[in-house]
Amino acid sequence: MKQRRLQDQIIMHVEENRTIYLFTTVLFLIGIIFGAIIVNSLNLSQKNDLYMYLGHFFVQVEDGRIAGSKEIFSQSYIHYGKYFALMWILGLSLIGLPVILVLLFLKGVVVGFTVGFLVNQMGFQGFLLALVSILPQNLLLVPAFIIVGTASVSFCLKMLRQQFAKKSHEPVFPQFLRYTLLLLCMGAALSLAAALEAYVSPHLMRLVVG
Repeated sequence: MKQRRLQDQIIMHVEENRTIYLFTTVLFLIGIIFGAIIVNSLNLSQKNDLYMYLGHFFVQVEDGRIAGSKEIFSQSYIHYGKYFALMWILGLSLIGLPVILVLLFLKGVVVGFTVGFLVNQMGFQGFLLALVSILPQNLLLVPAFIIVGTASVSFCLKMLRQQFAKKSHEPVFPQFLRYTLLLLCMGAALSLAAALEAYVSPHLMRLVVG
């Protein structure tokens, strides 16, 4: 019975926010494309500097001189957790809407730039590196970012409507609880993504680099 109710809540959430989901997904994809375009706009000196730094990192990976898995896990979880927490806080403010959209766009830019640079500089091997170092955790992170971004935008819009439309609306507190609960659920996805980045990606990278 509880499982059925949860499914109904998920379906209702998606139906209510499908336009926002479409918008945030397209925005994220535009960010990826923009990040890939930035790679081509770099001059030769900038590309060489980045490639030298990347080469130094690959030497460390091959020699096993990168941070331990526990350290990588904690750093990744804290980094992405701060990102999610910031979007949650922005969703509570009336002026947070544009910043939420900018954060989603920038996340797409980072993914697009990283993959684009690896492929641009290293060809097929760069594609393999992107596949093993970026794809595993982002299979969870990207949907989580879109869900959190959509929920934050949706709650922010509800706050704006209640502030400026002088009509009776659903009480704010139940909406706030659902909004907060959704973000806490995304914390579970965040744990899995951080675990993949810490315990799976480094081993796959060593195979490709070696």
